[in-house]
Amino acid sequence: MKKMEKNDLSYSYSDYEFPADWNEHKIDDLVALIERPIAMEDSEEYDLITVKRNFGGIVSRGKLLGKDILVKNQFQIKDGDFVISKRQIAHGACSIVTKEFKDSIVSNEYNVLNSKGNLSLDFFKYYVQLPFMKRYFYITSDGVHIEKLLFKPKSWIKRKVCIPAKPEQEKIGEILSAHEKLINSKIRIIEERKLQQRNIMQNLLTGKKRLKGFKKDWKEIRLENVLKERKEVGYNHLELLAITMNNGVARRNGLDLVDNSSKDKSKYKRILPLDIGYNTMRMWQGVSGVSEYEGIVSPAYTVLKPTDKVDSHFMSYLFQLPKVIDTFRRYSQGLVSDTLNLKYENFKGIKLTIPTDIKEQKAIAEILKLQDKEIELLNKEVKLLKEQKKGLMQLLLTGKVRVNC
Repeated sequence: MKKMEKNDLSYSYSDYEFPADWNEHKIDDLVALIERPIAMEDSEEYDLITVKRNFGGIVSRGKLLGKDILVKNQFQIKDGDFVISKRQIAHGACSIVTKEFKDSIVSNEYNVLNSKGNLSLDFFKYYVQLPFMKRYFYITSDGVHIEKLLFKPKSWIKRKVCIPAKPEQEKIGEILSAHEKLINSKIRIIEERKLQQRNIMQNLLTGKKRLKGFKKDWKEIRLENVLKERKEVGYNHLELLAITMNNGVARRNGLDLVDNSSKDKSKYKRILPLDIGYNTMRMWQGVSGVSEYEGIVSPAYTVLKPTDKVDSHFMSYLFQLPKVIDTFRRYSQGLVSDTLNLKYENFKGIKLTIPTDIKEQKAIAEILKLQDKEIELLNKEVKLLKEQKKGLMQLLLTGKVRVNC
């Protein structure tokens, strides 16, 4: 079998070599389109769902009374159905229905499928993630723009697939489901850790709870007295850095970003380790971080040099508090969100309350950094598990590795 490339849509069914004892079918031989129209009642409450992109599963859209549902052509779904979003399937919006969503409803913007008996849908939900199946979804959708494609199931069901007998399908589904459950359990742990961290931040960064051994007062300060603007230019030879929502100040070449930087970097600003950089146009969203590197950043960013009165990491965590981010929004100038900006002239006048003892600032920051490190390690573990799952899928769903049934 050929080696997969990044562009999944470049792979077709003929590029695969399946085991000789696997059987070729048209999709039409395996699944049937199901319609369970409902007579909607204005006073009855209904559960609505949607299907996430990138094979992200089904999520609830909430409960609505019939009179509040604008599209009246609705269909009931059952546990074990396979649901396809007609307008999002080119982006992988399909999933099997689990028990929690049984008897929910979908509009005629969805196709509902079920097995004709010789296909395990627990297997099929992974099989459709193979690159050639993604291509099937794409080429059987009509439209001039990828965001406006409309799925044509009658064309799709005529396509060919090659699959094992049902017992082997079921075993493959069990293996991949177990791996997926492990990933989801790790993701839940990450969300719990993030919630814990938010609670701890709220307590420690506001002085609501004090660390043992620190008794000096907290005082209100103007930001201009603890963070000075660094406006050093002409360091074109330094590494280009970016300031992001999720990664703070990061190396540009390590990010999956289109390089929109100017060739002329004479006006790019120097940033040093322990400086705080923020996106002048997005500080009202909390886009800031402490730099670990010496480099240059776009003129669209503001660079702050800490004085000896503050710890950079403490201030950076403080800038993540919702109340502080709201303050940044109020001090930003612009008519609408897309034009809001927080230049240093306005930033410097903001007043915040912080510990006067820099040792207390550092101690708080160290606790939060340890939590960040734990979350980072868990995220790396999830990334590794996802790569393992992707490899397992490629091996098991194509028969390169067989399972004992």
